[in-house]
Order: sequence, then structure tokens, then C-alpha cells
Amino acid sequence: MILSRIPERFFEIAGTGFGFLALATIAAQVYAEYTTKRPTTMSTFYAAGFLVIFVFWTLYGIRFKRVALWLTNGIAVLFQTLLLVVIMLK
Repeated sequence: MILSRIPERFFEIAGTGFGFLALATIAAQVYAEYTTKRPTTMSTFYAAGFLVIFVFWTLYGIRFKRVALWLTNGIAVLFQTLLLVVIMLK
């Protein structure tokens, strides 16, 4: 398989980069929710569901020593928690 020829280090670097790109989207959503005075259209169940997913992938990354997973998903846990708080306060 062609993917097995690509070094693991490449995937770690690419995964970390894409993880930070995903973090930027969460940060943008937190900012939009915080600065918009209208009631939120986001479901707390939806936001909480993603929080659980990010916690799982953080633990998975720690368990298997994958920096791209534990670093970006660990930060995503913080951002998603902040998003959930902002949604619940609206």
C-alpha cells in the first residue's frame, strides 16, 4: 500500500497542522457565539457530544503516544468547554 511508504513522522506533522486548523474553527465559533447578541442556534447536546469526542481522542493520543492527537485534541477540549459555557450562558 502506498500509504505505508510514507514515514510516520510526516503524518504526525500533518496531523498536528490539521489539528491546529480545526482548533481555529472552534476558536472562531467561540468568538462568534460570544460576540453575537442573538440567541444561540447551537445545541448544547451537539457541543457536549464533541467535547466527549475530543476527550476520547486526547486520551487515545496519550495512550498511544501520538502528539498530533493528544496535543490538538487536548486544546480542543479547552476550546469546546469554553464554547459550551458560552452557549449555556445565552
